Amino acid sequence: MKITRYILPLALTLLIASCHTNMKYRSGIYEGEAEHSLPQGYGTLKTKRMTYQGFWNEGRENGQGTLSWGPYTYRGGFKDDKFEGYGELTYKDSIVYSGQWKQGKRYGKGIIRDSLGRKICGNWYADSLISGTRYDAEGTYVGQLTRKGVAEGHGSYLGSDGKYYEGGWKDDQRTHFGFSIQPHRQLRAGEWKDDRYIGERVVYSTDRIYGIDVSKYQHIHGRHRYAIAWNQVRISHLGTISKKKVNGTVDYKISFVYIKSTEGTSLMNPYYRSDYASAKANGIHVGTYHFFSLRSSASAQAYYFLKNSHLRSGDFPPVLDVEPLPSQIKRAGGVGVMFSRIRTWLSIVHRHTGVKPVLYISQIFVNRYLGYAPDIKKSYPIWIARYGEFKPDIRLVYWQLCPDGRVKGIHGAVDINVFNGYKNQFEEFERTQTIP
Repeated sequence: MKITRYILPLALTLLIASCHTNMKYRSGIYEGEAEHSLPQGYGTLKTKRMTYQGFWNEGRENGQGTLSWGPYTYRGGFKDDKFEGYGELTYKDSIVYSGQWKQGKRYGKGIIRDSLGRKICGNWYADSLISGTRYDAEGTYVGQLTRKGVAEGHGSYLGSDGKYYEGGWKDDQRTHFGFSIQPHRQLRAGEWKDDRYIGERVVYSTDRIYGIDVSKYQHIHGRHRYAIAWNQVRISHLGTISKKKVNGTVDYKISFVYIKSTEGTSLMNPYYRSDYASAKANGIHVGTYHFFSLRSSASAQAYYFLKNSHLRSGDFPPVLDVEPLPSQIKRAGGVGVMFSRIRTWLSIVHRHTGVKPVLYISQIFVNRYLGYAPDIKKSYPIWIARYGEFKPDIRLVYWQLCPDGRVKGIHGAVDINVFNGYKNQFEEFERTQTIP
């Protein structure tokens, strides 16, 4: 019994000593548990290039461990000498990546910081960042990303100021199709380029609501005089001044027409009354417009327009056509004076008709001047002349898309317009925005 008591501890000590070894392995020195001259269990391998401390199985790194090489350190799971499962990679004192690994590559969910210090909770495949959520001081991006964490593809961004965008991205900039929502501004949906909104690329088809505007110039061409065949009018061509995307054949019904009535305080369209009556007789919605002058009183122009125009219940809202030259604005006293006069005309006509008039202006006018009158921009519907592929980014009711269209029943070029909406919106406009 006494011999057994001394022999058993000695045997255990010898057995433990036999499992722990110090040996050359993989061009380095291994110290730890071993079996059959291979690392097995827990141990440390040191070479000139790296140090591994952790668990082994049959001579391979398997289980939890720490691998250091140069300024890099990995702590986490291993399988057959490769990173596997959850692990954290650091560079000096900074975390480069923490998350899931598969066969030595980032695979699944993981967190990194890009070169700008932005935190990215991403999805990885074969060591490539595919998508994720990126945080910065100004907001949060969710969507597709490049390997460097740059927004590219489809994604959304919510800013700390409440601005939201969802759509295409390239090089961290909004590009291709997308939509934007932000406080105190209407929805913007359409094409973007280099982080700038270009507009909605309109596809023209029979689903759209079309209209025209006419004056004496659709009747008078040189010495010749032409009548308009209102029972035949249909749009047959959208002009060539700008590029357009058309679905199907251009043969569009005309749902509304605006007819010029007056200009300044002395000019009248001699064809106004006959065109008004004939258009209405053929079931076309009619509106009337006045061409504004900076050379006469705004109030006198408003009353001249009211006196000489048909403004009847069910008619479309009256329009003020504003097309001044820069020299005319200067002679009148400047932009402030111009908008003061415009407000006068709009207010008088609104009060007498019971409906807010529409302001007809060009894209150039919007860019140069409309910002000086935020009250008008906010409160009055806009009819804009812009000849391009994209719908204007403004509180729009009509869009004049070309000045050189063709209409059956009318001689020469005609301004073609499209209503900002489809059938349901147009019917709602008829019920709520026409003259009561």
